[in-house]
Amino acid sequence: MTMRLDKPADKEARVISYLKIARPDHWFKNVFMLPGTALGLALVGEIPSFLLPKVVLGIFATCLVASANYTINEWLDAEFDRHHPLKKSRPSVSGKISPLAVYLQWALLSSAGLIIAAQFSTQFFVAAAALLVMGLVYNVKPLRTKERQYLDVLSEAINNPLRFALGWAIVVPAALPPSSALLAYWMGGAFLMAIKRYSEYRYIGNPEQAALYRRSFKFYTSETLLLSAFFYALTSSFFLGVFLVKYRIEFILSLPLFSFLFVWYLYIGLKSASIAQTPEKLYKEWQFLAFVAALSVVVGLLFFIDLPWLDVLVEHRVLGSVE
Repeated sequence: MTMRLDKPADKEARVISYLKIARPDHWFKNVFMLPGTALGLALVGEIPSFLLPKVVLGIFATCLVASANYTINEWLDAEFDRHHPLKKSRPSVSGKISPLAVYLQWALLSSAGLIIAAQFSTQFFVAAAALLVMGLVYNVKPLRTKERQYLDVLSEAINNPLRFALGWAIVVPAALPPSSALLAYWMGGAFLMAIKRYSEYRYIGNPEQAALYRRSFKFYTSETLLLSAFFYALTSSFFLGVFLVKYRIEFILSLPLFSFLFVWYLYIGLKSASIAQTPEKLYKEWQFLAFVAALSVVVGLLFFIDLPWLDVLVEHRVLGSVE
């Protein structure tokens, strides 16, 4: 009787497969924490000691929790991904990974992420735990919100304000971030997710096959996905406007640029085989990213520029009234 031993190449391929389902290439999404950190610094008005190491460690903790969510997502999506033209080649679909190893990887990643998160503050830990819980709500039955029309987008997009809250908690551990900013972030994330869904739906090109891949597609059409994205963009813009006017009237000058940002991303989503399906490859749209960087600079400058003539926009005055 002979014992079969895996070749080194086979072992390496298995390790790579487990790394793939953790999706470290998606870690860039956690830069959405940084606006929370920037706003916290601006409103508090002081820079904490060891800020850079704290930010790096906070992002790393969030990356571990996110990878735990990606791990369980890929495993539980295997039966559906086989109906997608590209995702059918994923390790979870091709049988290159085992259930026990998947759940062990999820437990290790989530535990490590939460242990690091606990070193910051209660607020940071709660936000990290909420991020982990939302991964279960999104992927695990009986809830599995990813299969429910509109709720799939809204429940996934809530990870955006959670990331914002994590970034905020690094520098402001004892207070919650502004609700208007969180709601704008949530609806902005929902817009991005709706455009992603629209791009996927168009790419598959067959409503019946699309429904096999993602059950929520059974209830969507191209029109309803676009209309929902438009709703999310309008709602995000409203709450963004509330935040801009409430905290610093000069910020209102950046609102047209934010509106253009929504329009540009919609344009990207309308392209054939749009890169909006795989946001981790958005770096290929370098002009769009350059605009995002320029917008960040503009918002940063508006923190320090005072324009008293804009105060008329918030004064309680009736037109034509007699003093």
